Amino acid sequence: MSYLIADSGSTKCEWALVNGKKSKKFSTIGISPYFLTQQQIIDLLATSVVPKTKQEIISHIYFYGTGLGNAENLKTLKTALKKVFITGKIEVNTDMLGAARSLLQNQKGIACILGTGSNAAYYDSKKITKNSPGLGYVLGDEGSGSYLGKKVLQHYLYNTFDEELIANFNASYNTNKDEILNSVYKQPFPNRYLATFSIFLSENRGHYMIENIIEDGLHDFIFQHLYKFRESWQYPISFTGSIAFAFKDVIKEICNIYELQLGKISKQPMDGLITFHSEG
Repeated sequence: MSYLIADSGSTKCEWALVNGKKSKKFSTIGISPYFLTQQQIIDLLATSVVPKTKQEIISHIYFYGTGLGNAENLKTLKTALKKVFITGKIEVNTDMLGAARSLLQNQKGIACILGTGSNAAYYDSKKITKNSPGLGYVLGDEGSGSYLGKKVLQHYLYNTFDEELIANFNASYNTNKDEILNSVYKQPFPNRYLATFSIFLSENRGHYMIENIIEDGLHDFIFQHLYKFRESWQYPISFTGSIAFAFKDVIKEICNIYELQLGKISKQPMDGLITFHSEG
């Protein structure tokens, strides 16, 4: 028998079909009840996931996702999974618990997500006992892709970037003010849209304005989230997500400044989750 693991952010959902020591990985768009109805989730699972698992008998599904701290969202997603898959066990949890299990396994510590969104929590080796409030891309998500991408757009639209960066931005993105504002305020998934501009930071490392945006965003994350946990000075702090991986050198430097013990940094949680559930 096989089991299925899913780890979903706002932009992308990573899947792994595991049978013994063998695993098959694939991805779909992000699955969040904040952005998709129950029927849309069912349709997505039926068209994009079921064909990948047809030859397997699935005994367990472990789904970790964004927005699942909300009880109604969790119920919506679990119901959708039950309607698509006939399986003995379906476990639905937050992406934060998934990150903690992936990064820390059965050890105590602080787990952080820095992807399209951001979050942080203290994990007592079994469960999350403290979680910094997730306020989403409008009010929070400090240090995330959407947060940093928004800073890039602000610098561009306010004409704060120097001529070099303005030229680089125009060369990278065929867009304008009206199109940007329409995408942010009138189109679906503005958080994903904002996060796409964080790539501009990776492509222009070394420029002082770029480094300032990255450093300021990560400082904001530490101040707003990690400073809320006294455990941040007692246990290692580990990070997962595309932003964490892209700017791991800055994270390391900032942790040294704040005298925080840096743990692991991974690009995505899936490998750690496979290990966790294989040994669990």
